[in-house]
Amino acid sequence: MLTLSHFPGLWKYAEIIMIPKPGKPPHEPTSYRPISLLPIISKLFERLLLQRINEEHDPSTLLPSHQFAFRERHSTILQVHRLLNEITASLEEKKYCNAVFLDICQAFYRIWHPGLLFKLKHALTSNYYFAVRHNNTLSDHYPIEAGVPQGSVLGPLKLN
Repeated sequence: MLTLSHFPGLWKYAEIIMIPKPGKPPHEPTSYRPISLLPIISKLFERLLLQRINEEHDPSTLLPSHQFAFRERHSTILQVHRLLNEITASLEEKKYCNAVFLDICQAFYRIWHPGLLFKLKHALTSNYYFAVRHNNTLSDHYPIEAGVPQGSVLGPLKLN
């Protein structure tokens, strides 16, 4: 797959199951949490690819040192401590300490696919599809036009 830059088409289909949120009206779409189920073989390939990337490159150089999300031994608590140390050091040195906090609502769902594909250098095609399963009924397949996979072991990597 790496030599031919080909990812099998059947591995690009996600089945989405809808998990009801407690206490929400069942007739509203926002009352459900969508969970994507991907083919096991594609998840296995993803882990093998990550192992190969880690063998070729030092993983610590792929992500900036100040990024704590999605990194081993880099918890949110450690990031809060790092921030507090920066603030304390600035106050002790009588310097200004500026901070900007940005929380983008549903950022994973709003990512711009053409830009993401450009960043990936067109290594993979953009033909990914999903179908929604509700009870025993499966919808037609539709192309995924926005969002990124969550829970991916490759998701945190910053590809240059």
